[in-house]
Amino acid sequence: MDLMQAMKTYVSVVETGGFTAAARKLDISLSVVSRLVTELEAHLGVRLLTRSTRVVRPTDTGAAYFENCKRILGDIEEAELTAAGTHTSPRGQLVVTAPVLFGAMHVTPIVVEYLRRYPEVDVNCLLLDRNVNLIDEGVDVGVRLGELPSSSLQAIPVGRVRRVMCASPSYLKAHGLPRTPEDLARHTLIQVTGISSLSEWRFVHEGEPLPYRFSPRLATTTNDSAIAAAVAGLGLTRVMSYQIAGELWDDKLRVVMADYEPAPVPIHVIHREGRHAMQKVRAFLDLAIDSLRADKSLNG
Repeated sequence: MDLMQAMKTYVSVVETGGFTAAARKLDISLSVVSRLVTELEAHLGVRLLTRSTRVVRPTDTGAAYFENCKRILGDIEEAELTAAGTHTSPRGQLVVTAPVLFGAMHVTPIVVEYLRRYPEVDVNCLLLDRNVNLIDEGVDVGVRLGELPSSSLQAIPVGRVRRVMCASPSYLKAHGLPRTPEDLARHTLIQVTGISSLSEWRFVHEGEPLPYRFSPRLATTTNDSAIAAAVAGLGLTRVMSYQIAGELWDDKLRVVMADYEPAPVPIHVIHREGRHAMQKVRAFLDLAIDSLRADKSLNG
């Protein structure tokens, strides 16, 4: 079996929705299409397609394999064009990952601009609040908040954000300004948390860690809802500075207890291709690095 030809055939079957349409698109016989897909499934040891008399759909495994095939085939095509000296514009599929809220606020606008500039590239955005393994999951570029473990990945620093305590001006006027963690006992606290109702915030003062344990008046699983509650005047919450940049600018929230903030959290753009990255990756890196470094809300 020619693995690359089988992958191309499989991608065509999924994109066209059937074996006959794929055969027509590839200008090969229907029997060849069927044979290549069958051999590919046997080679992988999994079922890629669900077949019926009217429709062909990828299984869950098949859908993931389809995305990987498109990326791999695009990379191969780009490498061949670059080697031949005929490649003038990025093309293929780019996979990008970032945390959910950060991705929505800061990465998605970059992706939109990238797609406008490079019409021959498709982008798959994985916005997830977990550290995606770029190599295992076929991701080209990631944006990470926090210290990075040692790895073979390339990492470019693009900014930093603070972990801040904040409340609305109306709440602070009514309840006073907390100046130390001990003052928080007199305040209503809003916590972004998981299942447990027992929470802890970790402060730092003059280099010394100061953990503060408490039971929040409101515990919520999303930063958005905690910020909304703080803007509404319910109490104090603790979030990343970039998440409330707009509210700070509009004076809907104010930062308090800045002297007790832990060290700023670094932001990196990471990728796995080194100096010889594909053109589609290099183009995205250039745009992302410039855009993120220019964003004042990411340089706290």
